[in-house]
Amino acid sequence: MKLTAMIPSAEEPSPKQLKDSDQSKQTQVSNSTSSFGQLLHSSWRSHLSKELSASYFENLESFVQKKRAAGPVFPPADEVFSWSHYCHLDNVNVVILGQDPYHDFGQAHGLCFSVKRGVALPPSLKNIFKELKTEYPDFVPPTSGDLSGWAKQGVLLLNAVLTVDAHKANSHKDQGWEKFTDSVIRIVSRRCSNVVYLLWGAPAQKKASCVDTSSNLVLKCAHPSPLSAMRGFFGCDHFKKCNQYLLKNGKQPVDWKKL
Repeated sequence: MKLTAMIPSAEEPSPKQLKDSDQSKQTQVSNSTSSFGQLLHSSWRSHLSKELSASYFENLESFVQKKRAAGPVFPPADEVFSWSHYCHLDNVNVVILGQDPYHDFGQAHGLCFSVKRGVALPPSLKNIFKELKTEYPDFVPPTSGDLSGWAKQGVLLLNAVLTVDAHKANSHKDQGWEKFTDSVIRIVSRRCSNVVYLLWGAPAQKKASCVDTSSNLVLKCAHPSPLSAMRGFFGCDHFKKCNQYLLKNGKQPVDWKKL
């Protein structure tokens, strides 16, 4: 799969345009014979080959295909693994872990907390930008919620669950995605050292058991959702602590303004 550059449009697409676009992709995907594994970037695919051939993953793929046949599933299949294309395995310096994709039309595109240019900012992303503004007073919250600029700097933007039914949060949990993304985290922990893991909320924090904490930094706090941000996300200083750790270990800090 080749990802094309996302070009900002002159005006925001309407909800109907977003819905028509997603439904068109759903139709294209349903006619595709590509397996999930073929959609992963090659830097990840060989290390995940055992998972891709496991019975649980075959069942997971069948489950998602049936869901797509019954109605809209987000993100479209050609974007489920876009995290692997924007951030190659050997380039990972930071992992930000979300729960599951946004579940409205036009939002999810395979990077946790991110939405494409022209899409209104979801509340959690607004709170992420608010915390960044607190930590870095010169940070100007952007109007675009496209976080691919972080991913290209080595920030793996991964959800614990990679697909979701339209308008039904957590509808694809406990189907196998959690086991697969556990393996993704273990591979990062084995192959990449001095990585910072930003685990926001209980589902993300479960992944801490997959990380070798002797050679990596794990930072935990509440989820940036409006329901929990006041309980520890605001004031967490995770973005500053992340860059301090990277610098201390001879790595390039993340330019959080580069979006």
